[in-house]
This record gives sequence, structure tokens and C-alpha cells, in this order.
Amino acid sequence: MPSRTRTSEHEITIAAPAEDVYRLLARAESWPQLFPPNIYVDHVERGEREERIRIWATAGDTVKNWTSRRTLDPEGLRITFRQEVSAPPVSAMAGSWQMDALPSGETLVRLGHDFQAVDDEGLTWLADVVDRNSRSELDSLKALAESLGPATDELTCSFEDTVQIDGSARDVYDFVYRADLWTERLPHVATVRLDEPAPGLQTLEMDTLSHDGSTHTTKSHRVGLAPHRIAYKQTTLPALIDLHTGYWTFTPNEDGVAASSQHTFTVNTANIAKVLGADATVRDAIAYVRNALSTNSRATLSIAKAHAEGLVGASRT
Repeated sequence: MPSRTRTSEHEITIAAPAEDVYRLLARAESWPQLFPPNIYVDHVERGEREERIRIWATAGDTVKNWTSRRTLDPEGLRITFRQEVSAPPVSAMAGSWQMDALPSGETLVRLGHDFQAVDDEGLTWLADVVDRNSRSELDSLKALAESLGPATDELTCSFEDTVQIDGSARDVYDFVYRADLWTERLPHVATVRLDEPAPGLQTLEMDTLSHDGSTHTTKSHRVGLAPHRIAYKQTTLPALIDLHTGYWTFTPNEDGVAASSQHTFTVNTANIAKVLGADATVRDAIAYVRNALSTNSRATLSIAKAHAEGLVGASRT
């Protein structure tokens, strides 16, 4: 019987200091902004050198999630990882990131994998996914590491809107999670196409009405961690942005629940003039996108507030 275990190694040279590249990879919570396949990363345990993380990422046309243990070695500029809980057809996965400083001041990054599948068909699929995702991750790492600086920082914006609700976190969570009902509940949502291949995992495509009357289509992968968080990453984006990640959080407090919507987005400079006019600046684009996202988030939170407080009121009568 042929072996169902394989190893692979991919490498790339990056025009950036090895320490800077290492720091990008060490911050696992930032991977959804760094790597196209990654949707959300959650720390299960976190120490100075050891950590356990749960990762949701696209694998081909599907979304998989797994738990990995990572060992961080900042002196050796090395990060090793091993999946503790894998998703079929993966039966085992381990590997490492190694950053080597070159005399030129560049960094040679080597990404190695050692993986095993449950059957021969799964091994073929897995080998293709590892190769495709490794190349994508290294290309993204190179692009980001080589562009770090004030100019890049100016293109990215993160913000959060919060509404206090006299209700339960579960009721507010359910309102936001049940996106299949948004066309009935949210005036700014025109159509919804929702797929839920597994509990807590959704692919959401919708047509949204902007404040200027136009419509745009977005597609997102969403991870539901009931009843306190829904994380997402958009894969089909409006013209003005080329990255959008975020999460909804529902934090109980003595007055009910603080419901928040967090966004991180990066402006697509190539489309600014086309969308906003020849005289528009990056600052104009950020203000425009932030206003559009905030308007829709606040509208959703306001209606969720009325819904959850209505349920509380009904239970008290």
C-alpha cells in the first residue's frame, strides 16, 4: 500500500528584516488580514513560548477548522506547529516556519509541512491544498512585509461601534447569526443567499443597499462562537476595499449586554477615482467606507436592540 504521508517545503525571499517577518507570523490573531485562506484565529491557550490556537480557513472550495499547538522561538526566528485536532481528510499535520537573515538584508522564509491523510484520495486533495495555500501564504507574507511603513498604515482602518441592550447575549447573538432572516428584518439588506454546511459555520452572500441608493454584493465566511462572538471575512468585496474582516461581540454586563461590531478594512487605491471622483484622496475613501460600514452595523445593532428588548418585555408581562 502506498504511503499516505508526505512532506513539502516552500520558500520565498523577502526584502525585509527577518525579525519583522517573524513578528508578522507570531501574531496569529492577525492572520485573517495576512493570509487569504484564513478566516478567523482564536487563542485557546497563550504563553510566552507555547500557545494553542483554533484556526478556520478555506481549503479548496470548503472551510475547515482545526486546533494547533505552536512553539515560538524568537531568538532562532522559528515557529513550529502541530495540529492537535485535525479535520478530515487530514489525519495529521505538522510543520515549521523558518526565517533566515541573508547577507543582503533580505530574509529567506521556508515553510515546511509534514502531513498525513485518511486515504489515498484525501492525500491527493491535501497535497494540492497544502501546495496552493503555502504559495498563497508566502506571496501574501512577502507583499505585506515589503510594504510595511506609514504609507501602508494609511490605507488600513479599524473601528468599532457598540450599543447597550437591555436583553440577553443569546437573543442578540441569535438575531445577528440568523442572517437568513435579514431581508425581513433589515431594510438595508435586499437579498440573502446563506449556506450553513456545519453548525457555527456559514457562507453568506448578500446584496446590500448603500445610503446613496446603490447596491453592492458581498460574500463572507462567518464563524459563530455562541453566544458571544461571530467572526467573518469577506471574500467578495465592494470596489473601494481589497480587505475586510470583522466580528460581532456580545458581552453581558449588569445592564444587559454590550453588542459591538468591529471592522478592519484596507482601501483599494486603484478604484478611488472611479468610485469617488478624480479629486478624491485616500482619506476620503476611508471616510466613505467607514461611514457605509458603520451605518449598516449601527442599523443592524439598533434593530437587534429593539428585537432583544422586545423579547425581554414580553417575558416580563
